[in-house]
Amino acid sequence: MSLIGWLQIGLLFLAVLVVVKPLGLYMAQVFSGERTFLSPVLAPVERGLYRLSGVDERKEQGWLAYTLAMLAFSMAGFVALYAILRLQAVLPLNPQGFSNVPPDLAFNTAVSFVTNTNWQNYGGETTMSHFSQMAGLTVQNFVSAATGMALAIALTRALARSQAATLGNFWVDLTRATLYVLLPIAVVVALVFVAMGLPQTLDASVTATTLEGAQQTIALGPVASQEAIKQLGTNGGGFFNVNAAHPFENPSAFSNYLNIFAMLSISAALVYTFGQMVGSRRQGWAFLAAMAILLVAGVGAVYWAETNGNPILTALGVDPALGNMEGKEVRFGQAMTALYAAVTTGLSDGGVNGMHGSFTGLGGLAPMFLIQLGEVLPGGVGSGLYGMVVFAVLSVFVAGLMVGRTPEFLGKKIEGREMKYAMLAVLILPTAILGFTAVSAMLPFAVASVGMAGPHGLSEILYAYTSAAGNNGSAFGGLTGNTPWYNTTLGIAMLLGRFGYVVPVMAIAGSLAAKVKIPASKGTFPTDGPLFVGLLIGIILILGGLQFFPALALGPIVDHLAMLAGQTF
Repeated sequence: MSLIGWLQIGLLFLAVLVVVKPLGLYMAQVFSGERTFLSPVLAPVERGLYRLSGVDERKEQGWLAYTLAMLAFSMAGFVALYAILRLQAVLPLNPQGFSNVPPDLAFNTAVSFVTNTNWQNYGGETTMSHFSQMAGLTVQNFVSAATGMALAIALTRALARSQAATLGNFWVDLTRATLYVLLPIAVVVALVFVAMGLPQTLDASVTATTLEGAQQTIALGPVASQEAIKQLGTNGGGFFNVNAAHPFENPSAFSNYLNIFAMLSISAALVYTFGQMVGSRRQGWAFLAAMAILLVAGVGAVYWAETNGNPILTALGVDPALGNMEGKEVRFGQAMTALYAAVTTGLSDGGVNGMHGSFTGLGGLAPMFLIQLGEVLPGGVGSGLYGMVVFAVLSVFVAGLMVGRTPEFLGKKIEGREMKYAMLAVLILPTAILGFTAVSAMLPFAVASVGMAGPHGLSEILYAYTSAAGNNGSAFGGLTGNTPWYNTTLGIAMLLGRFGYVVPVMAIAGSLAAKVKIPASKGTFPTDGPLFVGLLIGIILILGGLQFFPALALGPIVDHLAMLAGQTF
């Protein structure tokens, strides 16, 4: 590790911190229905969309109606995307002449993009036509992210209101998230990416002559536009197979910096929006502090592990001065690769600029563990925020047990009903991750897809289901996931991680909204100070450690110990 590396990391976090407040305030205005600087242009478009779709923006929904609207919209998105993929060969904008996507892969991909996971069991430049990329995948990049934002805002209103029966209108929140937040920022970022050298064309490819005189066909397409919303919406799905390690997706250190900044900006700012809308900015900063501490620790773990290098490679004569450079791009270096790996898994982004499966055992463990902590650091746009609220509910319950008082959070009493829903949500991830991993590790045809034997092979399977259930989308590499078994089971894990989690969260929102909002008293445990931040971090770590440590011990931890002993499998 170097001082320059840490300065690069620190400057990136500082840049994100600078935009948190203004962007957070702007989003609070948007979701509160207030006038913004974009209203003169976008308000007529918004009203026109409501008239076309028959939505009354003044009519609010209870938690159940809000949730059912979200589920219906997501189902419609799945059906539409599945149809596009299955009919790809006869649809326009297919200059590559690609055939239809097979049913099991189409199912996996449609589920993946609708759930904001963006797991890819295919190579984008060799499988997806421009129409599939633009009208299918990119559309879901916008609306799946907007869906997560809408759900987080509904939960925020539940905590801000007193004795309320409604949480807002899903269709209005979805429209505003897309129209006022994601779309204008994505246009700006896409134009900056084009200026940095990312392609934005409907051509299929270009032919280049190599130094040896051979002809090489290089895939092209509308890359910049997809890259922008991929990062802003914490989607992570790459236009190319190797994602942000490809020079057309991420050509330079500057584009790499913008990629990471775009990933973090909206998710972090939404936490400030939460504080603004519930009337406690200090609560928003407390959440951000907990997220930042854990995320920086994750960055440090990856950076330390990778700069220490791989003694097996050193014994073979590889210069250890730069640490473990296997699977990394020289143009990014150790610090920016470590930062990208931690941020993309602390979020639910899933984009990668280095191959996580080529990291050392502990270097690969850190990104995996960040996903297993619940994708709340700061998590996906919206999904990270409502996940953090669930952990806050659990934290105040534990604090209430310790001091012998009924737990409260932002003036709402936390009782048995909320705790049952919170535990149901928290148990979804380990059930999907560990359950499917255990079964896959025992089935011969599932093990046959593993790229490497021993603990690293177990890590490949564990990471795949961790990424799917955590709606992350990054891969450990080595696992051949494009099989009927993995396409189907990973798709089910994605559905559980998104909808199996959010339904109990929305039930919590409905229950809290109906409660009386009571003022704080001398006996109220403050949830916006350092003590609560420490408790919140402890609850997140304890739950993650208790649930996943045995599996991690059999996978990446043993893998790292074997590497130190010079043993390969």
